[in-house]
Amino acid sequence: MGAGQSRSSNTLVVQQASKALDQLKYEVAQELGIQVPQDGYYGYMATRDTGAIGGHITRRLVEIAEQQLAGSSK
Repeated sequence: MGAGQSRSSNTLVVQQASKALDQLKYEVAQELGIQVPQDGYYGYMATRDTGAIGGHITRRLVEIAEQQLAGSSK
């Protein structure tokens, strides 16, 4: 890549997943008692809070994958 070009490492492979991930983000934030900005700008949120949301989302996605793998091996 040349100068000035950036590559986003978090590009979704399945574009339809974006809506599901947004929904999951709001659910996790609500469970943790964290208010998600309505305008979508996270710059004013504490890093601790955004990290907690991301960590819980990852944990939830791993659980879902494990359940699906366990179901497919039967």
